[in-house]
Formats: sequence, structure tokens, C-alpha cells
Amino acid sequence: MQKSIVLTPSMVKEFVRITSKCDFDIDVASYNRYYVDAKSIVGVLGLDMSRPLTITYDGYNPELEGFIRDHAQAC
Repeated sequence: MQKSIVLTPSMVKEFVRITSKCDFDIDVASYNRYYVDAKSIVGVLGLDMSRPLTITYDGYNPELEGFIRDHAQAC
């Protein structure tokens, strides 16, 4: 599953806290297709957050889905 979200540096700690609870892999990519592990605070903070990020995962966690829904890129 792929979804697009907008994060700010102040949201990263909460995002990583949520993704760390998931028992499946979650990748985050910036616009230039640089992928990092969503469970790595250093990796996520290293991304360019001036543009929407792409979250790729294959699993379900209600807390993660809520976070993504709340921070989804406006279409």
C-alpha cells in the first residue's frame, strides 16, 4: 500500500513512535525516491519534508492508519 503524507520535523517523533509498534516493514520516500525505514527517527529526519512523503507498507495498524489519515496530502 502506498500513501502520501505531509510531515513536519515536530511530527517525526510521534510518527516513529507509531511505526515502531507495527510488526511489518514501513518505508518512507521523499520526492527524489530516497527511501528510509519509517522506524528510524534519524532516517526520517534526514528526508526533505518540504514536499509530501510517500509511505509504503504491507500491513494494518489502526493507530498508523489514523495518523496517515490525519496527515494525508490534500488532493
